[in-house]
Amino acid sequence: MGPPRPPPTATSTKPSGCWPPAPRLREALEKAKERGLPYLILDGKVVAADRCKEKTISRKSREIDRWYSGKAHGFGGNIQALFTPGGIPLWVSAVLPGGVHDITAARELVLAILRPFLKHLPVLADSGYEGAGCGVHVPVKNPAGGRERDLGTRTRNALLRSLRCLGEQGFALMSQRWRTLQRVMLSPGKIGDIAQAALVLVQFEHKMITSDSLRQTSVCFA
Repeated sequence: MGPPRPPPTATSTKPSGCWPPAPRLREALEKAKERGLPYLILDGKVVAADRCKEKTISRKSREIDRWYSGKAHGFGGNIQALFTPGGIPLWVSAVLPGGVHDITAARELVLAILRPFLKHLPVLADSGYEGAGCGVHVPVKNPAGGRERDLGTRTRNALLRSLRCLGEQGFALMSQRWRTLQRVMLSPGKIGDIAQAALVLVQFEHKMITSDSLRQTSVCFA
């Protein structure tokens, strides 16, 4: 019997064969805590996609494109992810429409489960997560009236930025290695599935998933 084969590539339009599911958020947080990681990085990305003609009604009662992102100036889906300090992805969320803001996506997909872990596992994020609550550290914006931030605040922001920068390379690690995440040609509703497949492959490459676990925890797709 030959050595076990790695899971199928993330470029497949439909998973085939048997491979392990992506870790759930609570599982990923528990493992991060067990490993004694000093902090995690929370980040969001709008993955570009085609086939986005679905309409919805905005808060102003206007018809808008459901998957259009003003932030990315294009169509796509918003996914959230947690990364180690070194930028290795630990968890990737399901997809939400590209117009959903990061803080809104985090409240829906991340914060409720993340909250109990924040005492021992703080999270760093960019200013798009302002209002996430205690334990999620974001930069402080300039005060109203055009005043500058004081030296202590500027120093804190610089430290946060320097700590976040490596972790925020995690999305680049996934999308550059698995190019299907650069632009999804399927329904944007498939973006989360594709990102979670890429997550498993990246973790396999970084020996976070062993060959034994591939055999023991694999699930089959019809």
